[in-house]
Amino acid sequence: MTPAARLSAAITVLDQVLAGQSAEHALTNWGRASRYAGSGDRAAVRDVVFDCLRCRRSFAALGGAETGRGLVLGHLRAAGQDPAAVFTGEGHAPAMLTDQDAPRVPTTLEAMDCPDWLEIRLRQSLVDDFSAVMAALRARAPVFLRVNLARCDRARAQAALAAEGIETVPHPLADTALEVTAGARKIQNSAAYLEGLVELQDASSQAVVQALPLTDGLRVLDLCAGGGGKTLALAARARLKLFAHDADPRRMRDLPPRATRAGAKVILTETPEKTAPYDAILTDVPCSGSGSWRRDPEGKWRLTAARLADLTALQARIMDRAAAMVRPGGVLAYATCSLLAEENGHQVMAFVARTPGWQAEFFHSFNPLQGGDGFFVAILRAPKA
Repeated sequence: MTPAARLSAAITVLDQVLAGQSAEHALTNWGRASRYAGSGDRAAVRDVVFDCLRCRRSFAALGGAETGRGLVLGHLRAAGQDPAAVFTGEGHAPAMLTDQDAPRVPTTLEAMDCPDWLEIRLRQSLVDDFSAVMAALRARAPVFLRVNLARCDRARAQAALAAEGIETVPHPLADTALEVTAGARKIQNSAAYLEGLVELQDASSQAVVQALPLTDGLRVLDLCAGGGGKTLALAARARLKLFAHDADPRRMRDLPPRATRAGAKVILTETPEKTAPYDAILTDVPCSGSGSWRRDPEGKWRLTAARLADLTALQARIMDRAAAMVRPGGVLAYATCSLLAEENGHQVMAFVARTPGWQAEFFHSFNPLQGGDGFFVAILRAPKA
């Protein structure tokens, strides 16, 4: 495919996303219908689509319209490229420019790609970091790996990856974190990955698990396990009797083979109350995902005030459910990939206020300026018997 044809494909996919399809679904459908597109073509189209979604408001202004065509025009203009060179209408290129394609100067919030209704919430939560964080969320997220310390140390993992053309540097957010600086597309076919030496996992997510007070022999539950990334990180921290649960067990379908690859033992349970109490429970609760908008830019535009209210209510219910399963003197870890105070510190304060005897021992916020996703973690201690 020519560069112009790739842009035409991105326009088609973006129009489908703007009409309500998920980006992944739209890209998959385009790929199946475009057998002529090679792996490089598919990667290039995907990159343009996600770049446009991260910067949807600013690119729409620069492109003259919030359409697939407008976003791609804005993408080119933001990069300092003349769209007339590729919008020629020749072959598979997008149609020639018209007066309707004229750019305009984005407003302040448009330039930040910040939804209007979230501005106050984000300013109050991020304070002096608001502008810098919003700018960071407009860029692609780094690729991070977690070294499986149950299998090797960080230096050995780096050497194994380097032998396959994957370059990495240690990242300060976690002792297990490596940032990939070259060769990211080779990871999932690499021996280091297939042999369980490393897993793909954000550095802030690794730091959340590192914050938990774990020792050998503890009974630990990952209550909102999802795909099991943090479950496996827990398993690598200590010799635990480890349980994993998710409200939708289908999300955990890949966890058993991943655990086998990592050399970890995990017990999947649909009824965690039956094996309570636990020494520690991790609740990585459903949230706005505002800390991970670089990876899931659609989430920024699809979040609503009503959805946020539903999420905060659900978070409180999950905390209460987990607290009832923690042994006296045990630990409840509450985590979100959110930048919003109402999902983070406000939730912790509300829990402590309504749950006599519980104490918040530790809490910390990570934001994208530190390299990883935005995350929050709090360590809560149950009252002793």
